[in-house]
Amino acid sequence: MQEEISSEVGPPVARLVGTSLVAPGRELGWAEFGHPDGDVVFWFHGTPGARFQVPPRIDEVALQRGFRVIAVERPGTGNSSNHRYDRIIDFAPDLEALANELGVERFAVVGLSGGGPYTLAVAKHMPDRVVMATLLGGMGPVRGSDAVFSYTRLMRFMAPSLEVLRTPVGSLLNRVVSVATPIADPVFSLYARFLGFADRPILGNPQFKAMFLHDLITAGDLRATAHDLALFARHWGFQLDEVTVPVVVWHGLADVIVPPSHGHHQAARVAHGELHVRAGAGHFAGFSDATEVLNRVREVWAEQTAEPVTTPSSGTRSTQQPPEAPSE
Repeated sequence: MQEEISSEVGPPVARLVGTSLVAPGRELGWAEFGHPDGDVVFWFHGTPGARFQVPPRIDEVALQRGFRVIAVERPGTGNSSNHRYDRIIDFAPDLEALANELGVERFAVVGLSGGGPYTLAVAKHMPDRVVMATLLGGMGPVRGSDAVFSYTRLMRFMAPSLEVLRTPVGSLLNRVVSVATPIADPVFSLYARFLGFADRPILGNPQFKAMFLHDLITAGDLRATAHDLALFARHWGFQLDEVTVPVVVWHGLADVIVPPSHGHHQAARVAHGELHVRAGAGHFAGFSDATEVLNRVREVWAEQTAEPVTTPSSGTRSTQQPPEAPSE
């Protein structure tokens, strides 16, 4: 279901924007939305993307549900220092350092598309701190026993080229965005009209269009896109069944970017998966409905953090002795 859109058009406005030191000489950039004292949700953008790639109504929806949403930029994008991970799992210690720096103990994680692998990596790395994970059209593995049966398996044959081109492609993307900025609006409209497929209604929506354009144009650096592609072609550094926290998967059945087989596969392979599909919806099926996504996060959060109620089992006798009768 798509969010109801207000007449107000413009990109999401962050409550705070900042950077945090996660390693000597390296920072991660982030933007914060919602309730300043709410339960924290770390939000990971797609490929490409940056700190403002969030649903247009994220601030309002998060505020109403008591969430503090922190959209995190991966290394090489926006305000984050450029850095080359060897595997997807290597991102997790950086996110752990960010959470420590921001004073966040427990949190949920949400990832759109190319942010999905990093979402699962964090969940696997910190099961005692991650309450639950959410995938929105999340990309699945292309190598090993976890590889999804999809065209994406071809990426493993491209791994050497993607690694060699990692730096030059990252630099080229920055130049392309810089040159294309004056004509970004009509180019985006043409893409949405002719290549948007099932996502055409969302991409053609003024609020979503403003968000996507603002995010890419203001990012400044998009090297993380090249890093992502190289890492997707490798083994992630962990198995899906090693992710033990609850994972909620949202996927459109008409998604041509990340086919629905990825959603089905990952929901079935993780230890505690839950799949929500949208018939006729495309790549942004879950992303376009922040209300339903965060409602489910709130429900799972309540289930995972509720104090267990202990009652004596019916087959257990009490060891307490009745009081003795007073002596004559």
